[in-house]
Amino acid sequence: MNASFVKKAYLVVFFIALGNLAFAQNVATINGIPISSKEFYWVYKKNHTGEDAASLKELASYLDLYINFKLKVAEAKALGLDKDDAYQQEIAGYESALKAQQKIASDTPEYSYIMNEYREGVLMFNVCEQKIWGKVQEDDEKLKTYFASHSKNYEGKQFDEIRGQVVGDYQQQLEADWIASLRTKYKIKINQSELKKMAKGSAY
Repeated sequence: MNASFVKKAYLVVFFIALGNLAFAQNVATINGIPISSKEFYWVYKKNHTGEDAASLKELASYLDLYINFKLKVAEAKALGLDKDDAYQQEIAGYESALKAQQKIASDTPEYSYIMNEYREGVLMFNVCEQKIWGKVQEDDEKLKTYFASHSKNYEGKQFDEIRGQVVGDYQQQLEADWIASLRTKYKIKINQSELKKMAKGSAY
């Protein structure tokens, strides 16, 4: 057998194995961008302090919500919101404050998770403000149209009496529609074996 062919075959197998190993360290990917298993579990535990080990069902449910969050972040980046000067200044200011506290060393995974959580949280807020919150507050006509088409949910009350409730309901509808469109736009791949490992507490 040709030595060059053997070498190429070996490299192909090597890179496939490397790719599988890399995917095994991720709980999911969105358009090929990984969601780190360790970071996801850190976020989960941070928001479920004092609880025992999570069940597979609980982790899967939380991952679904986390993917929604990550989709909004991906969309914010696609819109270039992460390049905005005000955003970058806000992140730099937060990092300076975090370092000044001297509670967490900057070369630790936790520091990286905290910074990433803040970066993405601000992006998520900014894109939601642009796509949902700002639009709802500024457009009374669409609010009134929504109110009229869902009047059965408001027991005959007048729009002006319950405008705040209508705003909240309309925002939820806009967000649900937006998430559905993002889930169509971005390719999502979930690593079920990683979720099962987390549920067993393996390496986490």
